[in-house]
Amino acid sequence: MINQKYQHLVFVFFMTLLMSGIMSLVITGLNLGFIGDILLAWLKAWGIAFAAAFPAAILISPIATKMMNMAIKRDADYH
Repeated sequence: MINQKYQHLVFVFFMTLLMSGIMSLVITGLNLGFIGDILLAWLKAWGIAFAAAFPAAILISPIATKMMNMAIKRDADYH
């Protein structure tokens, strides 16, 4: 098992793995149509998408966290 101190990286890994897979399938399907060899085209696109998405998500996650914290009203704010 992976040490809990790496929880954020593991979360980002799995989130980007799943999101890049879904998005690359949709975009590949829209661009090429659902043709016979879509599996190979999708896997190639997925690899490229994940290679870009994982480091990008690591870099932007602190910014996204700050934006989320600004957008969320905390319970202490209620009167």
